[in-house]
Amino acid sequence: MGGPVGRSSTPGERTRSRVRGADQLGRDESPHEGDGLPGDDGDGPGGREASGGGRRAAKDGRGHKAGARGRSSRRAPKSAKRRVLRWSASVLAVLILGTGGAGYLYYEHLNGNIKKEDLTLGDKQMADHKANAAGQTPLNILLIGSDARDSKANQKLGGAKETFGAPPLADVQMLLHISADRSNLSVISMPRDTMLKMPKCTAPDGEVFPASTVDVQTNESLGRGGPGCTVATWYELTGIRIDHFMMIDFAGVVSMADAIGGVPVCVDANINSRGRDGKGSGLKLEKGTTYVKGVQALQWLRTRYGFEDNTDLGRAKAQHQYMNAMVRQLRKGTKLSDPAKLMNLAEAATEALTVDKGLDTVKKLYDLAEEFKKVPTKRITMSTMPNVYGTGTNNGRVYPKAGDAEQLFRMVRDDVPLDGKASKRKKPEATKDPSAPVGEIAVAVRNGTATDALGPASGRASDVADQLKEAGFAKTTVDPGDVTGAARTAILYPSADLEGDAQAVAKALGVPLSQVKKSTDVSGISLAVGADWREDGTYPVSKGKEKTPESAGALNGDDEKACMKVNPNYTW
Repeated sequence: MGGPVGRSSTPGERTRSRVRGADQLGRDESPHEGDGLPGDDGDGPGGREASGGGRRAAKDGRGHKAGARGRSSRRAPKSAKRRVLRWSASVLAVLILGTGGAGYLYYEHLNGNIKKEDLTLGDKQMADHKANAAGQTPLNILLIGSDARDSKANQKLGGAKETFGAPPLADVQMLLHISADRSNLSVISMPRDTMLKMPKCTAPDGEVFPASTVDVQTNESLGRGGPGCTVATWYELTGIRIDHFMMIDFAGVVSMADAIGGVPVCVDANINSRGRDGKGSGLKLEKGTTYVKGVQALQWLRTRYGFEDNTDLGRAKAQHQYMNAMVRQLRKGTKLSDPAKLMNLAEAATEALTVDKGLDTVKKLYDLAEEFKKVPTKRITMSTMPNVYGTGTNNGRVYPKAGDAEQLFRMVRDDVPLDGKASKRKKPEATKDPSAPVGEIAVAVRNGTATDALGPASGRASDVADQLKEAGFAKTTVDPGDVTGAARTAILYPSADLEGDAQAVAKALGVPLSQVKKSTDVSGISLAVGADWREDGTYPVSKGKEKTPESAGALNGDDEKACMKVNPNYTW
């Protein structure tokens, strides 16, 4: 009891001392950007594009007094550096693994910060991944940006008082695809103005949102029970399995941007996103590169009026530039080498995020981050879903571009890198179970060639059924009733004992084995002739290496010269 302080202390007491010390450093180093509070830009239905939320400039704590050992200007000896590294590693271990005393309590505190929701609220069970040669599978994470005005902070930042308490909108939707071999990362943004049909969603409280019979703007999915409906909507459109989602709101963007310490972004001219009619985010930057953080970072991510053609498409490009730059900043390691800043980042991240229940702990989030870290920035490709503008009442909204959008979705489904470089992925193999004689295989063919813009192509199910009969599949029939659109031709089977039969159908028609899927939605082998096969003849398999459509606007993660084009009506 009477020994020297620190020598007789328990491991838990020493841990608490470290946590208190690191926490104090964290409070000393929390720079914020001072900005005014811009108002709403009156963006129309589902728009709500406003930004702001003033913050008084906080004092940068870098001028705090150094301890006795820090007063010397001489370079620290290597042994001291090693002690610092060991100390940093120990704090990181406390945060991530939660070992012992206060460390465990702090770990549980961080876990308590994280908000959790169901992964999917839709009725359809998502298809399983196919493993590559090494037994690895891809990871697909849906990143959602919510415009909820459900707290004082979000109301201050979001403006638009008339929307306070209204259902939230998913105004940012990005699918992050980490390849099975972890060699590359592909990102697909879906413009918030995309029009599509919503699937049936059942909220956690039991409220049922029926499937829409007319096209609905995609950002409305979040108000149909939560992020699980946004996941279900993505799966309905793309057929891409979603493993996890991560959702962040206005206040979360600000706190994360502050914790990171600034992200470099570039504009090719002075920009002031505030027009005479009041529309705009309030973003005001000089030509060239600026490090944005706090409210200014939120303004960048929300700016529509002032970038390119003042549409959501320009905003998506700005978001891609920001994300690439943020990844490069974090890869520099400045945050991970400073325990105080690391703790600030941990607090900001856990308080900002709503995730699915498969990511409900700091350890699981850390493990996911480790998977991201395996991908070099030069193999990160940002893209936007290829789209076309609507007409009539939906003028100004967008629809998936026939052909190009499906090609992009197919590349992600099949784990094909969007940067065009070779992947170590394994192509689907034929099952070892032999198929039945083709004359005994029953196949139901339906016409799924309808798209949002076009009705079903006449006679396609009968034509494909005739091709199968000519190949010996005598028990082929046509399903005349179901004409639900399918973007891509698919052959579904209900159980493993029919996989060989389903693959035999694919081989006879020249359909890739990657499009043969197990599904609980069918009772036998079902062939849906998709929108990719609207024309007569054999299945149109793409020749040579698949390329990302130019309409996707691909941006490489290593492109530090990327600069947003400023609309001439929003310069100063």
